[in-house]
Amino acid sequence: MLYKTRVFPSIWRSIYLFVRLPYVSLLVWLIPLILCNSGQNSLMAHDEGFYAGRARQMFESGDWIAPWGTAHHKTPGSYWLIATAYQLLGVSEFSARLPSAIAGIFCLFTIYEIAKIILSQKVAWLTAIILSVEFLWLQSCRLAAPDIPTILLVLVGILSFLKAELSPDKSYFWLFITGLSFSLGFLLRSFVIFLPMVALLPYLIGEHRRHQHLFNPIFYVGLVVGSIPTLVWLGLSWLRFGNDTIGQLLGFVVELGSEDRNHNGFFFYFWNIPLKSFPWVFFSLLGMAVVIKRPIPRYQLLVVGFPVVLFTELSIFSTRLSHYALCLYPFIALLAAVGLDWLGKLYQQGFTPQTQAKKYLPRNFSYAFGVFSIVLLCAGILALNYGDAYLKQRAIPCLILGLGWLTVPLIWIARHRFGQKFLSDRYWLASWLIPCWLTLVMAGNLGFLGDYNPNFKAFFQRPAIASILHSHPVYFAQVEDKNSVLLNFYTPIPAARVSAISQVPVLSYAWISANNQQLSTPYRVIATLQEYQLIQVLP
Repeated sequence: MLYKTRVFPSIWRSIYLFVRLPYVSLLVWLIPLILCNSGQNSLMAHDEGFYAGRARQMFESGDWIAPWGTAHHKTPGSYWLIATAYQLLGVSEFSARLPSAIAGIFCLFTIYEIAKIILSQKVAWLTAIILSVEFLWLQSCRLAAPDIPTILLVLVGILSFLKAELSPDKSYFWLFITGLSFSLGFLLRSFVIFLPMVALLPYLIGEHRRHQHLFNPIFYVGLVVGSIPTLVWLGLSWLRFGNDTIGQLLGFVVELGSEDRNHNGFFFYFWNIPLKSFPWVFFSLLGMAVVIKRPIPRYQLLVVGFPVVLFTELSIFSTRLSHYALCLYPFIALLAAVGLDWLGKLYQQGFTPQTQAKKYLPRNFSYAFGVFSIVLLCAGILALNYGDAYLKQRAIPCLILGLGWLTVPLIWIARHRFGQKFLSDRYWLASWLIPCWLTLVMAGNLGFLGDYNPNFKAFFQRPAIASILHSHPVYFAQVEDKNSVLLNFYTPIPAARVSAISQVPVLSYAWISANNQQLSTPYRVIATLQEYQLIQVLP
């Protein structure tokens, strides 16, 4: 009996110490965020369906250059990643999203290592935790898109720069990895990779006398070696399409640089980033002020210069979309960790003469979010009692977040008004983070982070529809709008796209617009899906 009482505490202590390891604790925190879902998945239109569909064409045709028969305006790295996942696991939404999910996990590890070098292990862990609960970041980690894998390469490049400084005897290896990462970033995201590369110039130029990264030839060797897959693809594509290959790549960049899509003006990111990274952007502004007042030796131009330059680039660039700013989110998390850690120290000290000028900040933040949590609770209760089914479902995360953030002022009051000194800054920091985690996990369980078009998926699962689509090719007649990429992905045997129903063979099946009035060709409607009709052409 004595043996058992000694062994079991020993086992539990070993498990406790293992879970407290930084990478293990990050995985325990992140995996439910990445994997929790409602049991049903459906792709988002337009970009996610576009990447998943193009990769499927590559996988099924065996042509990994341009199976669609024309020169393409994007480099193929993202299609290759998803098509590789299809080869391993088959064609599905899970397979299409797997590269982003894996890249998202490694992004957390990489930003942790970056922050640990620049700041401290505590702030580094807090950085990774905050990044995982930034809404747009988590959503992107669960999408079939190139954004998160590209950002992973950028972060690996930055970490390699820092490692080269810390280990001069291994600087050649690390600078080779940096060059390789940025070149592979071009394979994934084309010319967009130049935006974060330019944002690194303040650090590379301002600190050049110390590290001399730009004068190291191995960095450029890495750039050249990493360019080989892109150059091979360009060469094979040029043999098929000639100069149109280069023209499409350059033309797409010119189009993005001159097109004001969705009328998102210069100030788009000033409100969109705070909305998509709420509430961490406010802590990041506080962290920015802390870092400016107390500069970080050697890395100030990286911590401050990179996000400022990148934000300026994105604002000047004419095409402004939410996901274009994703490369800022790791640095928002880093600065937010600095700000939250600084507030936590003030919280721990309480009202002392040394903190007299700043003593109200933790209290004010606590009370402000206490009021906000009450607003969330009221909104959730109203939606739950008087809203339709759509609002009632979304009221659940709202109530979880409202109840969770209500603990922020309660912990403050318990410590500083009722003397509960055991409620240290760890409890206060946890009251900010755990409600966000619970809310996002619940959002995943309800399908908000993975089931974007359930009607499409349900339609293709109908037995009568599935029996037709799995045994006959289906043409696409003048179906070119946003949701057509979902039709293409979910149609088991997609046939060619045609400009008129008259080009569809007799007794064959086709997708047409529900508003299509092609009365010259007889057909019968098999089924209607939103704005589309599945038809069969009659003799």
